[in-house]
Amino acid sequence: MSEDPNTAPRREHGADHRCRRYVLSPAVPEEQSMWTTRAEHPGSAGTADRAAIRDVLLGAFPTPLEADLVEALRADGSVWLPELSVVAQAPDGTIAGYALLTRGRVDGEPVLTLAPCAVRPEFQRRGAGAAAIRAVLAAAGARGGENLVTVLGHPGYYPRFGFTPASEFGVRVGFEVPDEAVMALALDPGRPVPAGTIRYPEAFGV
Repeated sequence: MSEDPNTAPRREHGADHRCRRYVLSPAVPEEQSMWTTRAEHPGSAGTADRAAIRDVLLGAFPTPLEADLVEALRADGSVWLPELSVVAQAPDGTIAGYALLTRGRVDGEPVLTLAPCAVRPEFQRRGAGAAAIRAVLAAAGARGGENLVTVLGHPGYYPRFGFTPASEFGVRVGFEVPDEAVMALALDPGRPVPAGTIRYPEAFGV
């Protein structure tokens, strides 16, 4: 569902096309100070943002699947949370990175799912993706709603944001994937989180 957005992925497909693995090269040290982060603009004012976000996704991935996924999620009012669609801007205002949290379920209880994350090719490995991810997690924490965030991604990348194996929370997915690739984060460790099987938004097709 998601990947280290600061590297150029080489995609490998397993027997189940819904579960894609990514082979990633190491990222260079992050350059956080150059990025400005914010939620995408809502409504008609956000037309330019939505086009720029699609461009980021089309540039970062070899097919339009992730770009189409975001559009499908945006159209689903039961899972789309506008303030949790976050961009990272370069100093000249160019939208360079993107991170999205939408509402999923763990045994019926609402949680957040991090995916997709992406960076325009010319800005990769410079910290834009990390800036967007940190910003969207901070926005989710300030929002005070769902407390558990899940991500399916590279186990060498997401722990820097506080993610640990989801199995430590008693959380699992309903399809075959390496345990270490399914991760979760409690935004507030003092609040309870649900345990059980993750149900992703319908647009993910899993």
